[in-house]
Amino acid sequence: MKKKLIISIIICFTALSSCKKYIQQQEQNALVNLITNGSWEITRYVENGTDITSSFSGYSFQFLTNGTVTGTNGGTTADGTWAGDINTKTITSNFPSAGNPLDKLNAVWKITDSYSDSVAAKATIDSGTNILNMHKK
Repeated sequence: MKKKLIISIIICFTALSSCKKYIQQQEQNALVNLITNGSWEITRYVENGTDITSSFSGYSFQFLTNGTVTGTNGGTTADGTWAGDINTKTITSNFPSAGNPLDKLNAVWKITDSYSDSVAAKATIDSGTNILNMHKK
């Protein structure tokens, strides 16, 4: 009888663990779908208390499911990478060869608020806090 109880407990823990992993994967898939469906624009960027949103005027960002992102402004494009983590509520972005202003996006961004068409995030960069708001176009 003890043996059956122990086996039942092990099966339950295994099933719960599998369910949790499945739910986390579904949440991660939903995050990726949300980010990659449509293009985005920066509607607010505050660098250490200074609003520099106008630096990003005209930029459009397309995130792809393969972890790449393209920033486009007119005929100019810059390629980068991105990775979302649903568990830590962060998005890491990197434009390795981009100059100003796209290099200001190279950070681990903590999501502070999000909807299906907008996201607010903050990052500590050079011991200051930057604030980023993006909206779907």
